[in-house]
Amino acid sequence: MYDEEDEELGSLEGHGSVIQHLISQVKIGMDLTRVALPTFILERRSLLEMYADFFAHPDLFCRCYWDLPDDTNQASKPLVPDGPVPWATSDQLSFVAEQVSHHPPVSAFYAEHKEKRISFCGHIWTKSKFLGLSVCVNNIGQGCVSLLDLDEEYILNFPSGYGRSILTVPWVELGGTCQITCSKTGYSATVEFLTKPFYGGKKHRISAEAWSPGEKKPFLVVEGEWNGNMIAKWNDGRTEGFIDTLSLPIIKKCVKPVTDQEENESRYLWKEVTAGLKFNNINKATGAKVTLEQKQRDEAKIRKELGEEWQTKLFSLE
Repeated sequence: MYDEEDEELGSLEGHGSVIQHLISQVKIGMDLTRVALPTFILERRSLLEMYADFFAHPDLFCRCYWDLPDDTNQASKPLVPDGPVPWATSDQLSFVAEQVSHHPPVSAFYAEHKEKRISFCGHIWTKSKFLGLSVCVNNIGQGCVSLLDLDEEYILNFPSGYGRSILTVPWVELGGTCQITCSKTGYSATVEFLTKPFYGGKKHRISAEAWSPGEKKPFLVVEGEWNGNMIAKWNDGRTEGFIDTLSLPIIKKCVKPVTDQEENESRYLWKEVTAGLKFNNINKATGAKVTLEQKQRDEAKIRKELGEEWQTKLFSLE
């Protein structure tokens, strides 16, 4: 039910009346967080599980190499990943996620590779806006890449997502500026996700610059497509291929079977909704969704009456 190969958005033209009704209920700039969306446009995977897609190329996350110039005592600086390597087992990189707040909707997630001593911890608050013919999702929050053996932390933020052409055949793009900084080494980078112009232009463009401590000019500029080929231009005049994401294998996740999951784990919790969506039984999916959401509202009401707070399981709210 969770095949990732067939997750294209598809056409919404067959649901035109429902979409038109939904649009009639919202205004440009309106926050969509509390708007009830029609069931047929929902993903079969939960948002928590989709955050694991950040690590679809775990070799890039785990196999960055670090260069210390021979003639200086500078702190190590991040360079280009040294390319994909054979992935021995599916459980080398572990990932967990939890929704730690419902209003506002905040998710926390953590990934680590124990052997390579690298980890990532992040949180995202999704804030959606209606833009007329498109929808914007601002991913508010930050992530931290920790290189444990070097005692370095790289802080970063996330780009926004845009759902375009929502009345016909939707497509998704990223937009916005991401900053990456390390307070210990002083190295930093800026990554710009460029949205497609209204007239002409290309989709999925990216431009990035990396700076040494105290320098005003970047030592590296990268341009291209974030979901395709990127070219690196170094400050000594060299130009070379940086990475081509289309040539990289996507490592499939190894997920605990639904039968072994606890009642609040995503796939178990939403299994009836997922089955309805998978087999295009929208009435079944809608009924299961309504039942589940009402159950959650009832539980929240009881906690409020008892003066109890929701307790997170994997993350602490600080």
